[in-house]
Amino acid sequence: MIYLHLFIIFLKVGIIGFGGGYAILPLIYQDVQEFGIMTADDFSNLVALSQVTPGPIAINAATYVGYRAGGLLGAFVATTAVTLPAYTLIMIALMFLKRFKENRIVKAILYGIKPATVGLMASAFIFMAQTALLIDSECELSDIKNNISFVGVVIFIITLILIRYSKLGAISITIIGGILGIVLSII
Repeated sequence: MIYLHLFIIFLKVGIIGFGGGYAILPLIYQDVQEFGIMTADDFSNLVALSQVTPGPIAINAATYVGYRAGGLLGAFVATTAVTLPAYTLIMIALMFLKRFKENRIVKAILYGIKPATVGLMASAFIFMAQTALLIDSECELSDIKNNISFVGVVIFIITLILIRYSKLGAISITIIGGILGIVLSII
């Protein structure tokens, strides 16, 4: 039964998850919370691990959640389910590429999907900011000022500076963030 549940969750995420990994994260998080297999901190760790490991974030997240819920078979089921809709859609689109290329309806749909995707990415950013920059991600809005993590904010600022002014890639910056986390937590 757990495998069917994983398949349905990640098939749904794969079907409605336009915009890739960051846009899909809120959908995965919502379903994982209903399923009851991860806390917000566990999910935040999952996102960090998904960034460090090779491959798309959504697939890495599905694999991780599937493994946590049902071992190797769970990982296989979740990964297959999340990729199945995109694979199917791409195969169909390739068959009709010339017809879709200048279609007004398709252009209009994409015009609407783009801002929705940005909204989903912003939602993922807000979720990640809460879990990374606050000591207690469940704190009340009025108590945020007293719950800001000094270490999280420092690493966030250093990351922004490195992204803007260095040619380091995401993996290098993530590793630097992990090292800074160790160093700043010891101090």
